[in-house]
Amino acid sequence: VYFPRLVVPVSMAVSSLVSYLIQLGTFLLIYGYYFLQGAEGWAPSPWLFALPALVALMALLGLGSGILVSSMTTKYRDLGFLVGFGVQMLMYASPVIMPLERLSRIPWLLTLFKLNPMTPVIEATRAAFFGYPIDWLGLLYAASFTTVVLLLGLLVFNRVERSFADIV
Repeated sequence: VYFPRLVVPVSMAVSSLVSYLIQLGTFLLIYGYYFLQGAEGWAPSPWLFALPALVALMALLGLGSGILVSSMTTKYRDLGFLVGFGVQMLMYASPVIMPLERLSRIPWLLTLFKLNPMTPVIEATRAAFFGYPIDWLGLLYAASFTTVVLLLGLLVFNRVERSFADIV
């Protein structure tokens, strides 16, 4: 019986996407409550309709990264530990808690944050919800990075797929 091996990483990505959508729904309820209460600074922009594209960009980056890492960890088992540490470091190098503008006084740290491909996606999401300007060049960088990672992941996966049974 033929089982397409790409189904496993794709199913993991879809599972994470469903979890994210549930969390986003919870956030939207809270956001709607504060917006209806007239809270200051809670004014959505028209770019809120671009949210599905931002979620898709984030999901494709996660899928490409997952395919690439899963392909490589079949041969190099310890890579999983290194990737876990790297993901944690990338989380701290992203503007989840505070906007990027707060880092303008520390240029080297701002540059480091901007190298993270998730930074433009996070900033664009924040811009859509709170009316900040969107960094289009940053989004182009994130989309290009995502495309390269996804294609590289598929290329490595197809190359390593033939020897999965021998290694595992």
